[in-house]
Amino acid sequence: MNIRETIAEDLPAALALNNGSIPALNELDAAEIERLFGMAAVALTAEVDGAFAGFCITVPPGVDYASLNYGWFSRNYDDFVYLDRIAVDPAYRRLGIGRAFYEHVVDRFTGVFPRLLCEVNVRPRNEASLLFHHSIGFREVGQQDTDGGNKTVSLLALPLG
Repeated sequence: MNIRETIAEDLPAALALNNGSIPALNELDAAEIERLFGMAAVALTAEVDGAFAGFCITVPPGVDYASLNYGWFSRNYDDFVYLDRIAVDPAYRRLGIGRAFYEHVVDRFTGVFPRLLCEVNVRPRNEASLLFHHSIGFREVGQQDTDGGNKTVSLLALPLG
């Protein structure tokens, strides 16, 4: 497994994986995923034997991003890094890619930002993701409905240093 900075050539694979991960992730189009990567504090890609295996995008505070969850965090915290999305291709799950993404993000931003923020669906419930996030130290700091009331997310925070 190799975790590296995302490059433009990764975007089509990232978009396909993102849109194959609904409802855990919201649908994007090519322009929006390009915009997200452009505003990212860091964007990472995972490869396994040279094949695209996953991606993650983090967003710093103070950017023009219309995400409801980013907006909630922006209203409640001044200084943070937001993990907007993480996706691992089903063919490469259970190899530790998600954990490796988090390790890279935590290493990169410890001492830079005081906290890492993200959300996980509680309706529909993403039990595996909730358990994973709690196992690495995330704690719930709020909940909110999204997607016109069709989803509820647990808003999570992890102190960084």
